[in-house]
Amino acid sequence: MSKYTIPQLLELRFGKSTKNIAALFIVLAYIGIASYQFIGGGYILNVTLGLEAEIGALIVAFVVIFLAMTGGMFSIAYTDLLSTILIIGGFIIAIPFVLSEVGGMGALQDELPVTQSLWNGGLSFTQLIGFFLPTFLLILGDQNMYQRFASANSVKTARLSTVGFFAGNIVIIGLAMFLATAAIVLFPAIEPDTAILQIAGNTVPLLVGSLMLAAATAFMITTANSYLLSSASNIVYDLYEAITGKELALKKQLLFTRITILLVGILAYFLGVYFPSVLEIQMYSYTMYGAALTPVILASFFWARATKAGAIGAILTGGGMTLVWEIALDKPLGWNSVLVALPLAVLVLVVVSLFTQKTINQKEREAHHESFSNTSR
Repeated sequence: MSKYTIPQLLELRFGKSTKNIAALFIVLAYIGIASYQFIGGGYILNVTLGLEAEIGALIVAFVVIFLAMTGGMFSIAYTDLLSTILIIGGFIIAIPFVLSEVGGMGALQDELPVTQSLWNGGLSFTQLIGFFLPTFLLILGDQNMYQRFASANSVKTARLSTVGFFAGNIVIIGLAMFLATAAIVLFPAIEPDTAILQIAGNTVPLLVGSLMLAAATAFMITTANSYLLSSASNIVYDLYEAITGKELALKKQLLFTRITILLVGILAYFLGVYFPSVLEIQMYSYTMYGAALTPVILASFFWARATKAGAIGAILTGGGMTLVWEIALDKPLGWNSVLVALPLAVLVLVVVSLFTQKTINQKEREAHHESFSNTSR
């Protein structure tokens, strides 16, 4: 469709107001995702070089901003290729050393806490759903992924990319889950989000650990790079037009995009200061996007009765409830906000769309009647 962003696609179905609101929520969510990449990178530099985590995060932010400003989507393609090789290669090489450290698969199974041997890992149903839904919803409607597939030089390449994406995720997530499981036995008292970093720094030989840490660093850098570039595209192609009422000339788009990447990157770094946990930022950011936008994106493809009013209501409800639940209410009952924000967003989308559908149909009938009357006269 020759569009750069998800809000531009939504505009085709639901109008400019929906595009503007969607762009705002995407920027808010993607800044959060970039922020926790900076923090994760700071952890790695703390483990490897002994730097303060805040200084490490600042260094990672500088590298990411530089890559995004100078390379754009082209840099993402090649840094992702390098990241994939490092991640899969580093994790596979580490497995024999980790198995040796824990005494083999049988010993690993025996040493795991009883709750970790259960199908739910000792989590309640609400906890399971609360962790599953944000990532699931982000993948379904992620603008970053849509932009990657749209950058392919042919439809065939894009389709092959989805196959590679699916297979690659099974391998990478499977390896990460195994290493994290081993960390439960080897380092039972650590913070969960540092599990693989601890294995790399304390369990495997120096060369292998260095490769694992390089893989983790590459993953965080390329992810932050992607989301900075994607959020900047929303500001340039969506919000700028909404604020000024005009589009940037083609020659100015590149310069403006680079300046925007710099400003968004700085904001993402400072945002991380207010969230002490990487996982907390992840849940907030994923839910902001998944609850606010994914239902509307899917409705634009698959539900003909969805209306502009329903779409706007769903975005405002999903995004607003995420902010209220996470920040103002501080997560009552310990529930992640997706458990509240998503059902409310879907409910608003359906109810408001059905209600306004009648109004639209009535207006269409009146317009048709007026047209018929004019023709008769």
